[in-house]
Amino acid sequence: MRITTNALIRNYKSNLSASINNLNISRTHVMTQRSFNTAAEDPASAARASQLHRKYYKNQDNLKMLDEVQSRQDGQEDALRQVSNMVKTISKNYNIQALNGTNQTKEVRQSYASAIRQFQQSMVLSLNSTYEDTFLFAGSDGKNPPFELSSNGTLSYRGIDVNASKGSADYQKLKTMSNENLYVDLGMGLSMDNYDQVVSSSAFNMSLPGINAVGYGSDENGMSNNIIVMAGKLADALEADTFDADQFRNLMNKFDTLGTNLTNQITELGVKSEFLTTTKDRLDNAEISIQEQMSSVEGVDMAEAITNYSWDQYAYNAALKVGTSILSSSFIDFMR
Repeated sequence: MRITTNALIRNYKSNLSASINNLNISRTHVMTQRSFNTAAEDPASAARASQLHRKYYKNQDNLKMLDEVQSRQDGQEDALRQVSNMVKTISKNYNIQALNGTNQTKEVRQSYASAIRQFQQSMVLSLNSTYEDTFLFAGSDGKNPPFELSSNGTLSYRGIDVNASKGSADYQKLKTMSNENLYVDLGMGLSMDNYDQVVSSSAFNMSLPGINAVGYGSDENGMSNNIIVMAGKLADALEADTFDADQFRNLMNKFDTLGTNLTNQITELGVKSEFLTTTKDRLDNAEISIQEQMSSVEGVDMAEAITNYSWDQYAYNAALKVGTSILSSSFIDFMR
């Protein structure tokens, strides 16, 4: 078979191009530490890697949301602890001492009442605390302060008197607001039921309406179930011209009971915080697992990649060396 010079050159150029391409691919593998850089190189692995990347970024979103929720809940817990500490201070420093016979002068009782009213105002301020631009205890209406204490001692939650009588329209509104939920997806498989409502077990409820913590309505004796209102009632009893010790003792007992309810609410927040901690550990472990899977699908064995690169470099240099001598002798050299 006759091999022409043009055929030899075309074959050389084709092989040299293939050698350059192989060298470029192996160099890219070493630099990027990836087994493929385009879907065309490995379609099956590229499809698998795409799924893993979606899972990874979704997990990252869940972790960011969890940090937001945890910070928000820390703010709620701090505010409730402030209120709880005020309640304990009132019970310890004023309620019991007010019943002491040596402290039952009008001036002393007046000073106790003034201190309790200051605590009452501070409780409202704590419950109107915010996280970023959202009020922590406003339920679904996080843009407006939930509590307002008027000069006559009336406490309202989102415009409704917290002492609304049971069975009234306002009481039903308060009850509805106390059950408001604000669900967030933390990677638990958020799903909806047949009524397009979030399945509670598939999401985390970060809502905490303030009236759940401090109470609303009244009991069968007509006493308020709200601890802030009860603080005002204690102050009223202390400011009365005639101090009724029995009445004050009943008010104090009710106040202490509501303080226990507030402590229980803080405990529930602690349980939710523990759940968030557990969820964060799960998401962190999931991130590590996904990264390992991504590495196994996309990553390259560096020892093998460097070996391949060295071989392709050697082949390319050899091709260049052949190219310098491929036309060193031609038909013209033999013409005399």
